Amino acid sequence: MTGKTAGFRARVFRIKEKFVTSIFFLTAFFAVAVVSFILLFLLRDGYPAFESVGVINFLLGNTWAPTAPEPSYGIFPLIMGTLLVTLGAMIFAVPLSIGCAIYISELASPRVKKILKPATELLAGIPSIVYGFFGLIVLTTFIRMTFNIPTGQTWLAGSILLGIMALPTIISVSEDAISSVPREYHEGSLAVGATRWQTIRRVVIPAALSGIAAAIILGVGRAIGETMAVMMVTGNAAIIPDPIWNVLSPVRTLTGTLGIEMGEVSVGSDHYNALFGVAVVLLIIALIVNFSARAILSYLRDGRKTRYNNMFRTRSPFVVALKEQVGQWWRIAASVLIVLLLLSSGLWWVALPVACLAALWLYGRTRLSRKQTEAIAFVGVTTAALIVLAILAIILLDIIINGLPALSLDFLTQSPTNLGRSGGIFPAIVGTLYLVTGAILIALPIGVGAAVYLVEYTRDKRITKLIRTGVDLLNGTPSIVFGLFGFAFIVLYLGVGVSLLAGMITLSLMVLPTVIRTTEESLMNIPQSLREGSLALGATRWQTIKNVVIPPAIPGIVTGAILSIGRAAGETAPIMFTAVVFSTRFLPDSLFDPVMALPYHLYILSTNVPGASTNKYGTALVLLMLVVAFYTVAIVVRNHYSKKTRG
Repeated sequence: MTGKTAGFRARVFRIKEKFVTSIFFLTAFFAVAVVSFILLFLLRDGYPAFESVGVINFLLGNTWAPTAPEPSYGIFPLIMGTLLVTLGAMIFAVPLSIGCAIYISELASPRVKKILKPATELLAGIPSIVYGFFGLIVLTTFIRMTFNIPTGQTWLAGSILLGIMALPTIISVSEDAISSVPREYHEGSLAVGATRWQTIRRVVIPAALSGIAAAIILGVGRAIGETMAVMMVTGNAAIIPDPIWNVLSPVRTLTGTLGIEMGEVSVGSDHYNALFGVAVVLLIIALIVNFSARAILSYLRDGRKTRYNNMFRTRSPFVVALKEQVGQWWRIAASVLIVLLLLSSGLWWVALPVACLAALWLYGRTRLSRKQTEAIAFVGVTTAALIVLAILAIILLDIIINGLPALSLDFLTQSPTNLGRSGGIFPAIVGTLYLVTGAILIALPIGVGAAVYLVEYTRDKRITKLIRTGVDLLNGTPSIVFGLFGFAFIVLYLGVGVSLLAGMITLSLMVLPTVIRTTEESLMNIPQSLREGSLALGATRWQTIKNVVIPPAIPGIVTGAILSIGRAAGETAPIMFTAVVFSTRFLPDSLFDPVMALPYHLYILSTNVPGASTNKYGTALVLLMLVVAFYTVAIVVRNHYSKKTRG
């Protein structure tokens, strides 16, 4: 009887293990299914546009005029606008980011690091709609007055704003890559007589090149997928700048076109299908960026060892001299071209310092001593770090100083009146909390289950690589694409309508990769010996995961959840077409009612309601405080448990 009972219990355990494994597999495969489903569903609604207009005419047509008497659906100006704004953003962000990353990792004292690291994380936590609001009110006004032009909503404004938004991503990843370079590389270089700057430039940076390249690619993806900020500051004219380097020309991006036109288009019309065609192109560009990142990182990792083996190899003096001469002429030509382009665009105030830096770089590099070169370089990277801090201070001070007068008990507890010019924002605060709570309740179990499957049940298998690719692609999908998918599938196809539920599901899909990644990292930090000890005592794999692995990983899981809440609270594009209305006096009675939300309320106040200056600054400040509070809690939890682990 005892043997039969034991055998029955063993069968029950096996069935339970298989059931749990199947559940975890389904949660892990969900990310792949979502990416495939988004692409297929967008293709379904976008295919009629490709069929009627023609793929070549759609992609290379020079006119986007869907509401003209004779509609035209050429998106080449939109593609060019996206690429130009992104290029300008990278030209602005990459030097500042890498300089700041070098300063944090190589020069900053521990006390300064404690200031700079949270500052860059705070930049990452500012919602995109707040960046757009700042750009619309402050940046475009500055550009308009500086260049004496009718409007400051230009390619330049979009590039500067996107560059600022890309700063924290590039700084964080680059700093991690530079800090991870082994100390032996530093010590070996210094031991053979190199200065600190020569060590950084010729040893540390090449060693961290793969991580820096990844940071830049992530910054590019961030810029390409941004919707609300560029929509508010670029002027939204579907034209190609003439000349092409005229940074004071208005432009329109792919994401901006979707954000502007989708809310007013007739469902099922040619215009509707063309917008989904735009979404397909945008998603494909985002996927190409992600695949390129993976390929470049793989190439750099594979080639790093060969580069280091050849780093100090003796070369022919003739070859070295020839290479130096060619390089010198190339640097001169590139510097002159850049200065001429800046002057022709009217950016004389940028051309002058660029010309001075170029002259110093070209002629001073061979005439200055090593110590002088090091001093100049250290001044440069320190200046980059100070500029990043100044940018953060300007944004925060502008919003805080102008937003504080609006804050009052009535503002926080009453409904809006007079189109938001007066009254409060209580329904928007509650609606935002409803949305993020529902989103995290949906995303958290799926994300944790997926991470558990990836870490505990698979080891470098094909299915693991497929799932990780799906997570990466989902993470790189622009937020406006999630909004379109939610609108087409959840709102229209499933008939849920514009509602709280539709917004929750859409936001949950967007934050799912964050939950998966943070949970996965937490689980991987649990020592393998704990698992082996549990299994050796007779526990099943599920019992080991439930009782041994997950409890110590809870702080990391909580951190991921809080970060996801912060991101969801600040997003506008995914909920524009799925969940929100501008104004309502009442809270939702069910999941099928629409809601107010702080990001959308701020967008409408900023762009469509004149005379609401005080309330829009107050709304921006409340949203910023809410999101920063979530990120601060996440940072405190992470630091607390990291100190506890080290102790």
